[in-house]
Amino acid sequence: MIEARNITKKFNQQIAVNDISFNVNERENFVLLGTSGCGKTTTLKMINRLIEPTDGEIFIDQKNIKSQNAETLRRNIGYALQNTGLFPHYTVAENIAVVPNLFKWNKEKIKSRVEELMSKLHLSKDYYNAYPNQLSGGQQQRVGLARALAADAAILLMDEPFGALDPITRTHVRNDFKNLEEFKKKTIVLVTHDVQEAFELADRICLMDKGKIVQTGTPTELLFKPANDFVQQFFSEQRLQLEYKTATLKLLWNFLNNVHDDAAAKEISVTKNIWQALEYFSLNESDMLMVKNNDQTKKINYASLMNAFNEYKKQFKN
Repeated sequence: MIEARNITKKFNQQIAVNDISFNVNERENFVLLGTSGCGKTTTLKMINRLIEPTDGEIFIDQKNIKSQNAETLRRNIGYALQNTGLFPHYTVAENIAVVPNLFKWNKEKIKSRVEELMSKLHLSKDYYNAYPNQLSGGQQQRVGLARALAADAAILLMDEPFGALDPITRTHVRNDFKNLEEFKKKTIVLVTHDVQEAFELADRICLMDKGKIVQTGTPTELLFKPANDFVQQFFSEQRLQLEYKTATLKLLWNFLNNVHDDAAAKEISVTKNIWQALEYFSLNESDMLMVKNNDQTKKINYASLMNAFNEYKKQFKN
């Protein structure tokens, strides 16, 4: 869906993005991750021509974006910002309807889409005619997301969309967004410096440093097959938690030994990860879990889970 070929961006001879190439597949959630100043936001803005590359080319659906009118290109790409970018003199409904109005949708269709997105993002109908300054930060961010989704563009660009929110609000808004049907059917490029957020939302992560791509891969690949010491160190502080959240019971299935014990067991889906399994152990009186994988079941305890995890990790050392 998106292909960047050797793109470079210089600002007054200062190189912000240095000869990088990457592909984003259709309906993939592709996360640009890195520290402040690494070039991830500049890279994102080159995709919709808010910033023009100094060198290199970008293609969307195999078409060079330079051959397209910039305004038309942007109308066909959803864009969500950290500070929402809402128009203060527009109501909530008017803000959400900006792009559909540019596309000259009829009033009934626009009203229906606005109400649909407000409902999906848990915005009360009472805010339909409210103005942004009458909303909380979390509510404003939900309006910003609704506006980015309103025209149902195939591509959605997101620049630290949850970064300005407090941790609790950020978690709620992010979870609501992640559970949207739209999230699952769009091609998304997300910029973040939040490692936990990247691992929660990404199909693949593009880790950047000093304008260069250091490694691109799945969360599992970056954790267990780091390309170099920088990648290894980047995740070191949160490594154990990230490993527990990345390794699902399905990935561990062949390493899980069936424990023969008559004790009652709490049922858990094989799609759950180790972190969730540990929560099951701590929140329930039983020391046993029953893992279901299609028509198979295995009974496990804490020891068998940890043994399976250690065996799973060994395969990446070969």
